[in-house]
Amino acid sequence: MSAAIPYLLTLLAGVAGFAAGWLHFRTLLPLTERILERDWRAVGLQVLRLALLAGFLVLCAQAGLFPLLAAAAGVFAARAMVIRKVRRELP
Repeated sequence: MSAAIPYLLTLLAGVAGFAAGWLHFRTLLPLTERILERDWRAVGLQVLRLALLAGFLVLCAQAGLFPLLAAAAGVFAARAMVIRKVRRELP
């Protein structure tokens, strides 16, 4: 049973990385639009986005190399998915 824990942790880190990446990149466009409209409160939200993603990746790094790599792969996969979806929605 204990031999499966590292694999399970790596799998969970990948899924959580995908969720964190999806949320991170999905909120990028609305916050950027708010900044362009001179809503400077959005700058604080941008910093919070970056801090949350960095904190998540630091937590994964403390769990080990493979959870960190799985989480980063999840973030990159979510990035690709969000970019593809946003490109379809834009004129």
